[in-house]
Amino acid sequence: MRFNRMLLSTTLVIVALVVQVTVLARLQLPGAVPDLMLLVVLGLAFVYGHVGGAFIGFGAGLLADLAPPADHAAGRYALVLCLIGYLAGLAKPENGQLRSATGPMVVVVAAALGSTMLYAGVGALVGDTSARHVGIGGLLFTSALYDLLLAPFVVPLIMALARRAENDPLADTQSGGSDVASGWMSSGTGLSIGNQRGGLRLKAARTRAAKAGRIKGVKRL
Repeated sequence: MRFNRMLLSTTLVIVALVVQVTVLARLQLPGAVPDLMLLVVLGLAFVYGHVGGAFIGFGAGLLADLAPPADHAAGRYALVLCLIGYLAGLAKPENGQLRSATGPMVVVVAAALGSTMLYAGVGALVGDTSARHVGIGGLLFTSALYDLLLAPFVVPLIMALARRAENDPLADTQSGGSDVASGWMSSGTGLSIGNQRGGLRLKAARTRAAKAGRIKGVKRL
């Protein structure tokens, strides 16, 4: 991974972990806790692909395993996020743009359900049966619901930052990653708007050139 990827990924993961521990974990919502770390890994995996997603997922999960007040075996969440990051990276858009919100929403729901089940499954292997007492069904429903509600505010922003750090030409031509947001919120494209603006600018330039030519002709006469 390149240095700018590592720097951006590390910064976003640390910020997400701090918000997760200090804010989201203290909301005392019924069932699961909104998983901001998972959404950050998904957003980066959509840009960096399955290899980058796996590395980022492992690092983010290991950091969450070691950060207080973690009460489970180290490496448990790292394994979960590593697999989620790899699988989410396989869903990376071909041209780097999200034209519809359906695909990312499906990935977010699948990742929320999959991470909860994998975490509970790995816990069962090491003798942690806390998920049984809480109720796995309630955890699955609430984790999918909370992550789905939070995803439209997190994933497009993470993707826009990642693409800008990559010096992606699309990130420069589209102001602030508008194509990413439009892909989440609607089926419209930012490229068509950009093309229309470019056409208007070209037309205005031609008009100014024509006026300048006419003025020069009058002066010569």
